[in-house]
Amino acid sequence: MKKGKKFLEVLDLVDKEKQYTVDETIELIDKTKRAKFDETVDIAIKLGIDPKQADQQLRMAVNLPHGTGKDVKVLVFSNEEKAAEAKEAGADFAGLDEFIEKITGENWLGFDVVISTPDVMSKVGKLGKFLGPRGLMPNPKVGTVTNDISEAVKLSKAGRIEVKNDKGGVVHAPIGKVSFGIEKLKENFLSVIDVINKSKPSSSKGIYLRKITVSNTMGPGINVDTGDLRESLKGFNAAA
Repeated sequence: MKKGKKFLEVLDLVDKEKQYTVDETIELIDKTKRAKFDETVDIAIKLGIDPKQADQQLRMAVNLPHGTGKDVKVLVFSNEEKAAEAKEAGADFAGLDEFIEKITGENWLGFDVVISTPDVMSKVGKLGKFLGPRGLMPNPKVGTVTNDISEAVKLSKAGRIEVKNDKGGVVHAPIGKVSFGIEKLKENFLSVIDVINKSKPSSSKGIYLRKITVSNTMGPGINVDTGDLRESLKGFNAAA
């Protein structure tokens, strides 16, 4: 497929063979934007894990200090009392049977995050074939099965994301929008890396953060210098 002139100009800004410092990477994100819409910034992290081993699989929640830039739609499964609490906290949808029927009968998926109280998970579990493949099934490991509905809703609305490795041992995550600017994107980026770095499985041997690439929705991948990243994390941890 023939690439446009603008894309080729952007491509020339990034050396595929070079590893860029954290600051250089975030600066290039701004320079390589080319879409008319506000592009999402994503990271891909190749980890030194064996995804076939259950004790080396990662699944966790990360609170992005500046959110994702997306209006997150939250669905809460609970009894009436907790549903009222969820709505007060900012949930877009809250209830139980009516939403289960809407999902199973209409294949409705007009939400981004699903939270559930533990007592109704026996019913919610039946939605596995609808929610599971889309990564929407509530899970206590990432704080989406909880009795503290208010806190869970507020965190999800504020920019809590779920990250997990794929079959190739790679973690993908959004860290915001290009319009966030350099400082906010850098802080979100380091927040994700920091949590993943601290979650290294004890059975994982050798280099853990093997390759990290950052890109815009429409831009080329930018390889991050993992050595510089480790130094940035030291400073980030000290400031946290």
